[in-house]
Amino acid sequence: MKLVFLGPPGAGKGTLAVKATVFFKAPHISTGDIFRGAIATGSPLGMKVKSIIDEGRLVDDDITIGLVHERLSKDDVKNSYILDGFPRTIAQAEALTKFSKIDAVINLEVPDKLVFERLSGRLVCRKCGFNWHKYFNPPKKEGICDKCGGELYTRDDDNVEAIKERLEVYREQTAPLIEYYLARGLLKEIDACPNVDIILENLKKVLDSP
Repeated sequence: MKLVFLGPPGAGKGTLAVKATVFFKAPHISTGDIFRGAIATGSPLGMKVKSIIDEGRLVDDDITIGLVHERLSKDDVKNSYILDGFPRTIAQAEALTKFSKIDAVINLEVPDKLVFERLSGRLVCRKCGFNWHKYFNPPKKEGICDKCGGELYTRDDDNVEAIKERLEVYREQTAPLIEYYLARGLLKEIDACPNVDIILENLKKVLDSP
């Protein structure tokens, strides 16, 4: 099964994907991971991606589409995947249809208040990229990832002003995808406020329903 997870920043797309990829045996394709990989190379393209992300803006369509197309050409995602963070614009959605066919789009609904609570307390591991949270899911040892021992940090785009900017960008550029996929009969909506295990159970139910 080929799925797209849609929703505002802080909706929990990545957290749900970690659980869902195990249940559905589908690789988790995160544009965040793809971007971090490009940044880690230190290449001019990687540095361009970093500056855009640090300012809370979306990476432009041409760069994003090219990186995702390259990833989806790999053998491990031939039959199934979970796309997290792509597409984010109508142009990206149109481009996706040219190199892959998706089965469903899961729209994770969450109020702005919860978005601010989740993102302002987020901690990211520099080594493995896993997300922790100061209050909701703290590591056992402050500043250290339980999974790999890597250093935890707060992303530049997780401050209040950047979060506001990201929500504005989401509403302007990404939210139109809700109607886009609804019109194509692919959209399924889920409340993203509960515990991730509850959200996963609801995901299974909506995918089983006609």
